[in-house]
Amino acid sequence: MNGALRVALQKSGLTTESLAERIGVDPKTTDRWLREGRIPHQAHRTAAAGALGCAVSDIWPDTKRRYRDLVWFRPWEALEREAHSLRSYQPLVLPGLLQTERYARALFSSAGQHTPDDVERLVAARMARQSVLAGNGPPWLTAVIDEGVLRRSVGGPEVMREQLESLAETEHLPHVRVHVVPSSAGAYAGLSGPFVIASSADNRTAGYLDTQLHGQVASEPADLVLLMAACENVRGAALSHGQSITLIREVAETWT
Repeated sequence: MNGALRVALQKSGLTTESLAERIGVDPKTTDRWLREGRIPHQAHRTAAAGALGCAVSDIWPDTKRRYRDLVWFRPWEALEREAHSLRSYQPLVLPGLLQTERYARALFSSAGQHTPDDVERLVAARMARQSVLAGNGPPWLTAVIDEGVLRRSVGGPEVMREQLESLAETEHLPHVRVHVVPSSAGAYAGLSGPFVIASSADNRTAGYLDTQLHGQVASEPADLVLLMAACENVRGAALSHGQSITLIREVAETWT
């Protein structure tokens, strides 16, 4: 980020002081943009880009990514990497760690909030995250999903069949267990929303809650008690791992 600004300054012949004078801010402010990689407010980005003879996207191309996809997600990503066990519940979509590339791409594309380049970047990031389940000493993942997830079309029949076949193949991974809450279960605690609980080898525990805006890491003891209770509830409402894999394979056959 600050590298692009430094190049733009050099090409324009301006300094941080002269740039500050042109756009009406304190020189310390523009100096922080360069030294610390801080992102200016939108009005200042526009004014600075104009003074430098550049497009805003030439200097600050990934502002949304920096704020949305990286900053707020970094704490959870670190917890996920260090986890000894992950307990996930999803009532609407497959967990990100178990999504195929085409399923993930369809999800990001359908949101209507991302450019094609953003979609590809988000898909690549999601696929890279899945490496946590590979290699030596991966976390134990227990993923509980609602049956509706298997029957909701994401990307069309071909994508869904591929996704469910991939999901069923997790039965060969000793550290992954998938459980499906059947539609016959009726109302249960999971309908209140998705969550993930990460526990480390030294018994540190944190939760993750997703929203329309961004995710939230939960670490307060009272919150974790509620999440653990919800986890027990949804796991109790779900089919066994073997029964779930059978159901997943059966539903996969219907996506033709």
